[in-house]
Amino acid sequence: MVSCGLGGEEANRYGLALHRPGKAGARRDDVDPNLGGGDRRQTVAESATSIEDVLKGIIGQPTGKAKVVVERAPVQHFADAVLSTSPIYHSPDAAKAAVFSSIPAPPTFPFAMEFAGKFDEIQPSNGAVANPLGAAVGPLMAKGGLILHGEQEFIYHRPVLVGDVLVSEGKIVDAYQKESKGRTMTFIVQETNWSDEKTGEPVVTTRFNLIHRA
Repeated sequence: MVSCGLGGEEANRYGLALHRPGKAGARRDDVDPNLGGGDRRQTVAESATSIEDVLKGIIGQPTGKAKVVVERAPVQHFADAVLSTSPIYHSPDAAKAAVFSSIPAPPTFPFAMEFAGKFDEIQPSNGAVANPLGAAVGPLMAKGGLILHGEQEFIYHRPVLVGDVLVSEGKIVDAYQKESKGRTMTFIVQETNWSDEKTGEPVVTTRFNLIHRA
């Protein structure tokens, strides 16, 4: 197994540290809840007991299932986009010389492969779910702030190869807050496990950390 971590601190990634008192239930005096023209996002925030409860409630919630086909052209284009000069992403002979059974995908390709090989007609019938990220991001953004892409991690069990058909299952594995330099940082960690459709064996696990800075 090979871990490809892009920044972040291993020890702090999964600690549930909800230090900030919940303010999501506070009512704004300048918005009349009886008026249809009020801020709908604020209504969502007001309906939550607290942001701490929202974060705790989404941990373990599924983010959906998907199936992708790993094709040669997207792999080559991705390798070019990340400025790789390795011939293994373009030449079957070079890939075989490097002891791959097919052209491998670059290490960070799983971040993009749903955008390249997720064809509608092959998706599982039970794959679509309401992503729980929205339940937390709505109340957070109702108070303003910024959404940031934090740590992105790839844990490989074997290489992703051209010709693979991979299936995924995702969930929220953690959600917590920290105080940093007078700012409240909210971290939501989504994990997706990709496996080989034919064998059921794990291929790669991705972890994506979404950050809200208030």
